[in-house]
Amino acid sequence: MTTLSFTLVVWTVATVAGFLGALTGLGGGVVVVPVLTLALGVDIKYAIGASLVSVIATSSGAAAAYVREGYSNIRIGMLLEIAATIGAILGAYLAGFTSTHIIAIIFGLVLIQSAYQSLRNSAPEADHPTLSDRLGTIFKLGGDYPLGGKRQEYGVQNVPAGFGLMFGAGALSGLLGIGSGAVKVIAMDRAMKIPFKVSTTTSNFMIGVTAAASAGVYLSRGYIDPRVSMPVMLGVLAGAFLGTKVLVRVNVRTLRVVFGSVVLLLAIEMIVNGILGKI
Repeated sequence: MTTLSFTLVVWTVATVAGFLGALTGLGGGVVVVPVLTLALGVDIKYAIGASLVSVIATSSGAAAAYVREGYSNIRIGMLLEIAATIGAILGAYLAGFTSTHIIAIIFGLVLIQSAYQSLRNSAPEADHPTLSDRLGTIFKLGGDYPLGGKRQEYGVQNVPAGFGLMFGAGALSGLLGIGSGAVKVIAMDRAMKIPFKVSTTTSNFMIGVTAAASAGVYLSRGYIDPRVSMPVMLGVLAGAFLGTKVLVRVNVRTLRVVFGSVVLLLAIEMIVNGILGKI
């Protein structure tokens, strides 16, 4: 494969990844890492480095639009990002001492759990608001978002559980380069009872900061190659802008099915190839 054709293929893959990342809050890394590794033969640690760059691009491309349209909850994002950033630095440090086969298998197992949670809970969201619990009220984490031409209020619950899950999400981000959007969405959606569209958009707001914290570690170790990272970043950014336009017109059930199906297929591929030692 020539350099030009390789760049075009990577850019196309990254555009699709950015679209899915913006649409579901995944951050694009769950598509970029497996395709670069399995289909294009890129070393998984270089793929993770490029993925972290793409995650930052996705967050930059999608987060501004979601904040402007009133979907993202900035207060929730800033609070939970404290735990996620600490976890990301720890995960990136551990990645330097972990076998690529083990990383691939962990990657796949995390994605299977994410897919299961998404597909199991694919029913539409309830129209009634959720009341905040004591901590949610103290920190004033509740808000509202556009729904059916009006502003739908919602509350926030189980803040300590969400904070703990965000630490784990950050560690996975640093270790796997996926932005941990899948885990962040589930933590906010399932544990903290935040509406799915608010969860995905707030996840997009957060993942750039998490990825930046761990990308510095990968850069210092030489795992970010501009020949891979540049087309990935440009493609993901283009796909993210497209995804923001589509999200507001897609219902929650469809989002969950897309989220779960894509993640499940990639998870199986990663686990099989990790066990067979092809990564």
